[in-house]
Amino acid sequence: MVSSNPQMLSSVTTRDQVVPSRKKIKLPPWLEVAKPRLIPLLLATTLGGMALSEGWPLPSPRLACTLGGGALAAAAAGALNCLWEQDLDGRMQRTSSRALPSGQLSPSAVFAGAISCTLAAATLLVSGVNCLAAGLSLLGLCSYVLLYTVFLKPRTSKNIVIGGVAGAIPPLVGAAAATGHVGLSGWWLFSLVMVWTPAHFWALAILLKDDYKSVGIPMLPVVKGEVFTAKAISFYGWATVFLSCLGVFALPEGGLLYGILLAPFNVRLIQMVKRLAADPEDLTRAKGLFRWSILYMFGICLLLVISRVSLADQFHNQAMYLLTNIVSGLSIT
Repeated sequence: MVSSNPQMLSSVTTRDQVVPSRKKIKLPPWLEVAKPRLIPLLLATTLGGMALSEGWPLPSPRLACTLGGGALAAAAAGALNCLWEQDLDGRMQRTSSRALPSGQLSPSAVFAGAISCTLAAATLLVSGVNCLAAGLSLLGLCSYVLLYTVFLKPRTSKNIVIGGVAGAIPPLVGAAAATGHVGLSGWWLFSLVMVWTPAHFWALAILLKDDYKSVGIPMLPVVKGEVFTAKAISFYGWATVFLSCLGVFALPEGGLLYGILLAPFNVRLIQMVKRLAADPEDLTRAKGLFRWSILYMFGICLLLVISRVSLADQFHNQAMYLLTNIVSGLSIT
């Protein structure tokens, strides 16, 4: 039945235009359930955790095993998420054509694939990296499936605040892979991803508010509205900026270069947050913030890697030497 209400039609058209499309690139059903769009950012934060450690750079075989095992664990988590939410996906217009609700794959096949990926991830990480990295990777999988998907998501609007721990574990995996333990720098990146996640996800939740509302999922925009959500995004956005600056001290070397290159990323993030706060119901602004938040986290991880090259360390040392001389000269005068 087609609505005859012009305002409703206009609203639907606008939302369809701005919501990130899953139809532009049609993935094979077996790949779709693995949610491959989420994996690159998880691997980027894993690299960031490695770059923060004294063990950087890692030997190529251990690096490959860490990233390969992380990708397999993330694929298993995505498949189990799709398996648990297949009924929910079938009732949402945006997700009704996914592989499970549309019948392209059977639940038993997806479950078997998820278990196979989990076993492969554990084997690769235990044999090629270490047991701590393997354990943390499996903890991330369980956190996403059990803590977030099964327990938090259908029960509380704070689901992503607590459930964001699943997406924040890859930096710990990277740190463990590099040194065999997780130091303060690894926990810093863990905390940064935790704080970044709500602002990132709630921007998307504003776009998908109607979908979540239609199936009773208590996402923050559904429960509190766009205005309240924009204020919460502002809080977490500023917290992200503050925590990101602490990377200057978290890096073993090259922190000064990181801090200088970080500035435009933070300026742009705050600009996007303020734009949304000025008009929380503007879906285009929510979409812009969502997309920039992804680029922002990729950028942070890239800066961490760049800051560990020898030239970055030389820049840091020379700049600190110059700064020390300037301060000494001022104190004498």
